[in-house]
Amino acid sequence: MEQKLTLQQKLLQKLSPQQIQVIKLLEIPTIQLEQRIKKEIEENPVLEFSDENQQNDEDGEASELKSEEDKDNEEFSVDDYWEDDEIPNYKLSARNYSPDDKHVDIPFSVGTTFHEYLYEQLGLAYLDERQKILAEYIIGNIDEDGYLRRDLLSISDDLAFTQNMEVEVHELEVILETVHDFDPPGVGARDLRECLLLQFKRKNDPTLELPEQIIRDYFNEFTKKHYEKIQRKLDLTDEELKNGINEILKLNPKPGSSYSNPLNKSNQHIVPDFILELIDNELQLSLNQRNVPDLKINDNYMDMLKTFNQSKKTQNRPQKEAAVFVKQKIDSARWFIDAIRQRQQTLMVTMSEIINFQKAYFMEGDETRLKPMILKDIAERTGLDISTISRVSNSKYIQTHFGIYPLKYFFSEGLQKDDGEEVSTREIKKILQDCIDNEDKKKPLTDEKLAQILKEKSYNIARRTVAKYREQLNIPVARLRKKL
Repeated sequence: MEQKLTLQQKLLQKLSPQQIQVIKLLEIPTIQLEQRIKKEIEENPVLEFSDENQQNDEDGEASELKSEEDKDNEEFSVDDYWEDDEIPNYKLSARNYSPDDKHVDIPFSVGTTFHEYLYEQLGLAYLDERQKILAEYIIGNIDEDGYLRRDLLSISDDLAFTQNMEVEVHELEVILETVHDFDPPGVGARDLRECLLLQFKRKNDPTLELPEQIIRDYFNEFTKKHYEKIQRKLDLTDEELKNGINEILKLNPKPGSSYSNPLNKSNQHIVPDFILELIDNELQLSLNQRNVPDLKINDNYMDMLKTFNQSKKTQNRPQKEAAVFVKQKIDSARWFIDAIRQRQQTLMVTMSEIINFQKAYFMEGDETRLKPMILKDIAERTGLDISTISRVSNSKYIQTHFGIYPLKYFFSEGLQKDDGEEVSTREIKKILQDCIDNEDKKKPLTDEKLAQILKEKSYNIARRTVAKYREQLNIPVARLRKKL
């Protein structure tokens, strides 16, 4: 086999440490930024919180340092750390509001997660050590909706391999019955039918015998909404059938959902990254930085580096190593402060352009005023990369005078009407939602009928596109929307 050596020239883009730091900081929301800053301060002794009450005149000190550098620009020069356009002493003020501002902070509460709640109940159950281990393993396999999607045989195999425990399926079934007694009712069910039956069992109400029988014996007919078959087989009147179905619909098909929903206000309050106010008919945008501390480089370390710089010729090895350490830490602190500043600038530039693009919407909060907007639109307006816009938009929220919204909410694709006007897909989805909300539930609108209604409104959309939008709205097909 002949081997050849070839010379190739490639252009590679390598990110600097500061660029990587900015990217990472862009991705995290305000609520996590404070913790990230505290972590950096713990790891870097040079970085510290700035005391806003101490407004020292540092320009003179900066000039003195620069004159020292000009005399001797050798190994430990601080020239890189004091540029003309730098803020004195690398003090970074994250605030952009006055003491008179009356913004109401929106508290953040982590609360108890769904699985933590289950483990808390496990601590109150009468189980021996082995049974608790098995119960913990079962709980760990319960998904966020509250279901145990894995079969007990697979769990038994896992325990044998990972825990070196020989466990029969029957033993796991006994433990699972204990978990079924936990709150919320229906937790640990292996399918929807079992979930609903567990909830009926918990109610222990004789008046619910009929709906429980429907789920137990006619579950397939119920899910397919073949109510006539159920009525005929159980010899029910229209009123009896309707009451039975209504009792079933009161049950929770996803018992874990009240805990797993990140927007559930009982567990988590959103802290907005931006605050938008309408003052004198003008939109005013600011960053929510109330929990983000001001940062600066510790004066003592700057003095230390200055001393090292003045005594380079007489330094021994330990002193040189100390100088290198201080220089590296100051460099790291400088990068971090600059990264925070760039994060603020990028967030403000991006959000400002989103507001400019959607100004009609932000003035009134009318969803129909949202224009089609994709990441590329804002990237072109800001001169930033699409990936940067994506990072800014991800996991960020804005507080407006009409509510709090995730930034992703304002992005949507567009379609052209018959008259050539471009409209947001969100507008079309709103029309679909309104049509379905107002439909006759005894004869729900099919996707074909919905497409026809949209066409009459000059939205020429295919049936399959209507189906896609309906699914994105989490609306079931017409057959499953049918009610008595």
